[in-house]
Amino acid sequence: MGRARTNPAPTAPTTARGRRTHDALIVAGRQVIEEHGWAGFTPEAVTQTAGVSYGTFYTYFESKDDLLRRIVQAAADEMITESLVPDTLDDPYARIVEANRRYLAATGKAAKVLRMVEHGAYLDDNLRGLLLEIREFYVGRGADGIRRLQEAGLADPDLDPRLTAIALGGMVEQVAVVINELREPLDTEKMVDHLSRLWASAIGLRAPGAGRRIPA
Repeated sequence: MGRARTNPAPTAPTTARGRRTHDALIVAGRQVIEEHGWAGFTPEAVTQTAGVSYGTFYTYFESKDDLLRRIVQAAADEMITESLVPDTLDDPYARIVEANRRYLAATGKAAKVLRMVEHGAYLDDNLRGLLLEIREFYVGRGADGIRRLQEAGLADPDLDPRLTAIALGGMVEQVAVVINELREPLDTEKMVDHLSRLWASAIGLRAPGAGRRIPA
């Protein structure tokens, strides 16, 4: 456990220097988590890694749990940004492939932080909320994509877009766990290909270069 705080309650940084220090502590906190896990995640370790004084920690954060939430939010923002598929890619199947590729890459970078969030979400409502926020982004994006394909006559109109996105997203999410946490040595590109074919088949999307839909 860290030493008891003696500083006033933290406030948001108002200067460029303050923002740099605040952001540096978030970066350092993530580094400590990824290298040492929860047991090594202390205010002392974070400030040492950031190269600032111990008291500086409490200038910006209420506790290490407060910092963890900020780290998770930063990792979530980064993950969502990196997994966005360019609007210039308009082929439906190609978008599925690229979405799966980018998701696996983004979760790989954030895997250690996400693992801590999942473990902590059972006891911390704030962490649970952040986890649901990340999940909802992907579910919403998937549901919107399925709905557009249905409107264009390219996907099974009887499927509920949200439920389908939850089910298929869970498939991709579990593969990410196998790759990032269980560290099974899979060929990522081959896995992306299989995931994309399964996703397309499930919604009845027409096969690439074919005049029929992929049979479910």
